[in-house]
Amino acid sequence: MYPESLATTMSETALGDAPHPARFAGVFDVYEVESTADEVRYYGEPRSDHQSVLRAVAPVFRDRGYAVSVEKNLGEFVLVATERSVGVDGFPTTNVVLFLATVATTLFAGTQWYGIDVVANPARIVEAWPFAAAVVGVLGVHETGHYVASRYHDVQASLPYFIPIPTLLGTMGAVIRMNDTLPDRESLFDIGVAGPLAGLAATVVVTAIGVTLPPVEVGALPVALGYPPLIQLIAAALGEPLTYADPSLMANPVVVGGWVGAFVTFLNLLPVGQLDGGHIVRAMFGSAHATIQRLVPPVLFGLGAYTYYFADGDSVSLWVVWGFLSLLFARAGSADPIDDSALDSPRLVVGGLTLLLGALSFTPVPLILT
Repeated sequence: MYPESLATTMSETALGDAPHPARFAGVFDVYEVESTADEVRYYGEPRSDHQSVLRAVAPVFRDRGYAVSVEKNLGEFVLVATERSVGVDGFPTTNVVLFLATVATTLFAGTQWYGIDVVANPARIVEAWPFAAAVVGVLGVHETGHYVASRYHDVQASLPYFIPIPTLLGTMGAVIRMNDTLPDRESLFDIGVAGPLAGLAATVVVTAIGVTLPPVEVGALPVALGYPPLIQLIAAALGEPLTYADPSLMANPVVVGGWVGAFVTFLNLLPVGQLDGGHIVRAMFGSAHATIQRLVPPVLFGLGAYTYYFADGDSVSLWVVWGFLSLLFARAGSADPIDDSALDSPRLVVGGLTLLLGALSFTPVPLILT
């Protein structure tokens, strides 16, 4: 009785542009609505599981310019609707600050690869700009691919957030945040695949530039890099070495930017959860994705065991950590589009080629302790 009473007493104008509860009656029975400047909250009872409810009501909200999610708050089920905006609202202060901080940390990291003593002369940090440009550029192009595809499909997404950290690479990568429902498998696939393909294109360019630059003297770095087949193929195609007969020399640090692009691409293409590979495989194979992602943690733990027994323990901790991360990603779940119709053949071909390029970006021992 209460939902019918609400439907008859609440007018369309009282909700502004937000949809009236009567538009999804029978899917989610609303008994109370709260409207604020930031969101509209519909309290009610779902008639089926959360994902089925979301798939049913999302088109209604999307048509009215809203993104919607299902929450459970103090035992009550709530549809939370927020106005969609695919553009950039205001100045992206956080994004800019994180970007500048990442430029600073990658510059500092680059001084270690070039053997520059910034303690004695801090001004020399700017000499590491090629390394910083290579690393930040590859990561930025990857995330820009996701952002452009999101805008193309009218999906709400943030600008890239870079993650600065004072390590040998200077960063933990970059991410964009999506707070929207995906209309179909095509949008899920295109957004997922755009980042790796854009990042791989940048990886090829950066690696090609890096291998043609003069080598530098090996510094006191605690690690060396294991190059995946993709990087080796680029160097071979240009007739340039990645290693030198003179043990005091190593490839120009710009090549590290290409290595970062390949390594990030491989990790992102793991078919679990909200990773790019999870989006691609979910779009390509539908519910079979759940079975596929269960295989990832055992494979990663197996890689850790392999490197422990056959590679002097190099990179073992890396694969163990990612084994546990993949368990967490899988537990968090994958994206589910509203329209779950199968992909067309061209996208399936592109998806297969992207996963193949991801395999070429893999090496079992990416980091070698020196």
